[in-house]
Amino acid sequence: MPRKPRANPIGVPQHIIQRGNNRQACFASQQDFIAYTGWLKDYAKKFQVEIHAWVFMTNHVHLLCTPLKTDAISQMMQSLGRQYVRYFNYTYKRSGTLWEGRYKSCLVQTEVYLIQLYRYIELNPVRANMVDDPSEYQWSSYQVNALGKASELCTPHCVYLAIHPQGKARQTAYRALFAHHLDTKIIDDIRQATHKGMAIGNDKFKDEIEKRTGRSMRPKKAGRPSKQPN
Repeated sequence: MPRKPRANPIGVPQHIIQRGNNRQACFASQQDFIAYTGWLKDYAKKFQVEIHAWVFMTNHVHLLCTPLKTDAISQMMQSLGRQYVRYFNYTYKRSGTLWEGRYKSCLVQTEVYLIQLYRYIELNPVRANMVDDPSEYQWSSYQVNALGKASELCTPHCVYLAIHPQGKARQTAYRALFAHHLDTKIIDDIRQATHKGMAIGNDKFKDEIEKRTGRSMRPKKAGRPSKQPN
């Protein structure tokens, strides 16, 4: 049975996660991170995808991005995945798959959850006990969004820009959002929505996405379906 096409509405942010097959390492050196970053920048530009936040971990990747045209994210991820696998296999004299099937994603309600996704992504190395502070991890967007590091990859979302009209003050306010860890319920909601390819947001947002895409954005209720009369 062919797989259903992804719900990919133009202008709606998406959280993306792609893991190494069997959680194996997909980055083994600094050069690997550099190569992946460069190709992500190139394909995001080619297929018209705005990248707002990211983190590249040893065995998986998180992205927060917005497509500006139909199927832009799918095209970007397919091209990026193929290019990087060719590079990785050639570099390490290996063959076969690198990624764990298709990437997983969820649609994100801008007003309620977008900044939460920024925090979820950029706090990943802290939750993994790799660093004590997100500023210490090189391969994420935190140094861009919180510290003002220049980046050709990052396109600030309007919700991020609305934190404060001035860059330095915006970065200060943004850093303050990281004084506390995310609530466990928000983390669970993000993970569930991403794993199941749903939407994260309130009921009104999910209703709007369902009308636009014709796809259910809510998990099915557990248990057997009730029998209908003959």
